[in-house]
Order: sequence, then C-alpha cells, then structure tokens
Amino acid sequence: MREIVFINKNAPRWKTFEAELERPGMADPDALADMFIQLTDDLSYSRTYYPGTETENYLNGLALKTHQRIYKTKKERRGRLLMFFKFELPLEFVKSWREMAISAVIFFSFVLIGALSAANDETFVRLILGDGYVDMTIENIESGDPMSVYKHDDSIQMFLAIAQNNLRVAAYVYFFSLFTSFGTGLLLMYNGIMLGSFQYFFFKYNVLYESILSIWIHGTIEIFAIVVAGAAGIIMGNGWLFPGTYSRGVSFRRAALRGAKILLGLTPFIILAAFLESFVTRHTEWHDVWRIGIIVLSLALIVFYFFWYPSKLNKRLKTDEDFRTYFSKILK
Repeated sequence: MREIVFINKNAPRWKTFEAELERPGMADPDALADMFIQLTDDLSYSRTYYPGTETENYLNGLALKTHQRIYKTKKERRGRLLMFFKFELPLEFVKSWREMAISAVIFFSFVLIGALSAANDETFVRLILGDGYVDMTIENIESGDPMSVYKHDDSIQMFLAIAQNNLRVAAYVYFFSLFTSFGTGLLLMYNGIMLGSFQYFFFKYNVLYESILSIWIHGTIEIFAIVVAGAAGIIMGNGWLFPGTYSRGVSFRRAALRGAKILLGLTPFIILAAFLESFVTRHTEWHDVWRIGIIVLSLALIVFYFFWYPSKLNKRLKTDEDFRTYFSKILK
C-alpha cells in the first residue's frame, strides 16, 4: 500500500484518537487499551513499509501519548469493580448470548452422547470416571448412602480444593481456544461426556433422584459456569478465525479481552458453587423441599443475572438518553 493511501485510510481514526487523548477527565481504560493496540499495529506497519518517514514519527508519538495516558489512569477509581459487575459484565453477556447458545448445544449434546454410551457399554463409565471412583460409589450405594463421597472431607479444605479445581477447569475451557474454537469445543465435549455417563451411572443403580437432589445443588451453577466459560473460549477462538474488518491481530486481542471479562465475571459464581458443594451438598438428610429450593434459587440467579437483568439494562441503554449519558460517565 502506498504511504498516501495508508494515511488517507487511517487519518480519521487517528484524529479521533487524538481528540480522545485531549479530552479532560478519566478515560475508559478498555477504550485506551483498544486504541493502543490499533496504534501499535499501525506503527508496526509503518516501520516496515515507511521507515524514517513523518508517518512513523507521528504514530510513534501518538502511541507514546496513549501509553502514558493508560499509565496515568491505571489506578481505577473507587467502585470500579462494582461498576464492572453492575454494568459492563451484564452488557457483555448480551453480546455473547449467541456464543452461550452454541456452547450449551455442544455441551449438552455430548451429555446425551455420554449417557447413551454408558447405557450401551458397561465399561464406558469406568473408562471415563475411573475404576476407583466407580467401585467406591457402588459401595456407597450398597451401604445406603450414595452421596457419602461429599461427607468425608473437612468442609473448608474441600471448599478450597474444589474452588481451585473448578477455576482451573474454566480457565482451561477458555484458554484452549488458543487452538481455535475447536480447542474449547474439545473440552466441552469431554466434560459433557463425563456428566452424561456420571448421571447414567446413578440411573442404572436406581438412585438418580437422590443424585439430582444432591449433585445439582452445586452442579446447577457449576455446569452453567462451564458453558459460559465455553462461550468465552468460542469468542476468543473466533476472534482470529473470523477477523472481519479488523486485522487478525486486532480482532484476536479484542475477542480475547471480551472472553477474559466473561471469565473474570464467572469467578464469584464458581466460588459459590464450590461453597455449596463443600458445605451444603453433604446434607442429604435435609428435606427434599429445601434441596429443591436451593436448586430453584440457583436457576433463578442464573436467569436473573445472565439473561433478564442484561436484557433490561441493554433495553434501557438503547432507549433512555439520560441513562446512556450516566453510563458513559461512570465507566470513565
């Protein structure tokens, strides 16, 4: 591309960046980071094709100013974390519903495949869950306490171990998208097959109802978190598979940031699921009404925070000019 064409194509965007840098007050850190990424890509291109020119010098100065502005605004204002969970994350969910649906279809398709495989091959469950776990669970079922596995360990130690493990699983599901979205799909497949075979195992021994009342106390949020982590991975994987009008590098960075936000937002839910598994699931003596109630409340929390509230917030942002102004200010 000739230098004059390169300048004419990108000059309006650069002028917009300059105006943003000159604007007083706190700037949106995400917008600044996005600007800096685009500028460094442009600077890299100019250094390659127009070395030593005024274009390179101009972009170098603009990138430097952006970097300095990022450093100055690095310290987040009070309440920034609250604003993230109150506004930014729910609106990110709105943009990600399609990927959530794709992740859910992949996951639950393999849940069904796992159950059917276990039904048609008696050795399949042992292959997936391991002989040790299967033998131990059979012993618990025969002794009349199929959920005994949740009762032996100290609750606090169990909570710390489970929270760490589940956070790691969610991170794996997300970061495997570095191998394209198919990497994330592979982990969704594995976890789906594991869940399907696991539930069929209890069905085979006529304790499915008890397993649902116990396992889904924590599993409702835990499984949904895996699906959402899968959506975050699909977003990042598609970012460089389908860059659209952006360069592949810019598209990937933007998608990775979106996915990272979602993964970060899942952390409290994963910790809540670990708490329920460690401190509540073990109480199989509780009346069924209480256990069903916890499962229903978990579902209500998911529907509210991931779907209903984001939808209402997005609708208000589109129709309420005053709220749109307020929203733009509080995130700066």
